[in-house]
Amino acid sequence: MGDSTTMGTSNEGRIDYVELVVGDIERSKRFYGQAFGWTFTEYGPGYCEFSDGRLTGGFTTDGTITPGGPLVILYARDLEAMQARVEAAGGKIVAPIFAFPGGRRFQFADPDGYELSVWSDR
Repeated sequence: MGDSTTMGTSNEGRIDYVELVVGDIERSKRFYGQAFGWTFTEYGPGYCEFSDGRLTGGFTTDGTITPGGPLVILYARDLEAMQARVEAAGGKIVAPIFAFPGGRRFQFADPDGYELSVWSDR
């Protein structure tokens, strides 16, 4: 995770890490790996770090699942293909593809009920 040593660098103020409390780490790895191609590093039975190639975060079973909170938004060039991948991986589409001032997006719930969005400027 980011720490105070990064203050004053170009990373200051950027999202550095996202952590989700999940019910089953293996299920979350399958979902995010299948839908988005994320990779994972294990840190014991109750924690796993994920990487999307640019941002890292973690899945933990230490805590209470609390769906909601900030909306994490991912990017995809082809929204239709990504929506199909999310559904095939077990995600539930909460809001099908719709237009907004910056482009188009859809929202989905992962297997633990966290709601995320995927957008495209295309």
